[in-house]
Amino acid sequence: MNLFGGTISSLEHGLSYATLNHKAIANNIANVDTPNYKAKNVSFKDMLEKEKSIAISAYRTDNRHYDFTIQQAIPGVHNMDNLRYRNNGNAVDMDAEQAKLAENQIYYNALIDRMNGKLNTLNTVVKGGK
Repeated sequence: MNLFGGTISSLEHGLSYATLNHKAIANNIANVDTPNYKAKNVSFKDMLEKEKSIAISAYRTDNRHYDFTIQQAIPGVHNMDNLRYRNNGNAVDMDAEQAKLAENQIYYNALIDRMNGKLNTLNTVVKGGK
C-alpha cells in the first residue's frame, strides 16, 4: 500500500532534478572565464529515460521470497561540445545561464511550496483536523 499516493516521491524526484540542474548552471557561471570550458546542461528527458531503463532485480531462490527491484539513478548532465561563444573556446553564455538559473529557481520554489502543502495536509490528518 502506498501511503502517500506517489506524490511525495514524484516531488522528491523533481527536487533532485532541480538541484542537479542548479549545480550545473552554477558550475557554468563559475567557469564563465575559463578557457576551453564547455557548458553543461541537464536533460530531464534523458534522466527520465535512464530511470525507466535501469533496474536491478532480486535473485530469488524460492517462490516465497519477495521480489523487488532497485532503480539506479544516473544524472543526465551533458557537455555542450559543439558550442563556442568566445575566441578562447569557452561555451558559456552568461545571459542564457542567468535566465536558466531564474527559471530553475522558480521551478524549485514551486516544488517546495507543493511539498509543504502536502506535508501540512498530512500533519493536519495526523493531528485529527486540529
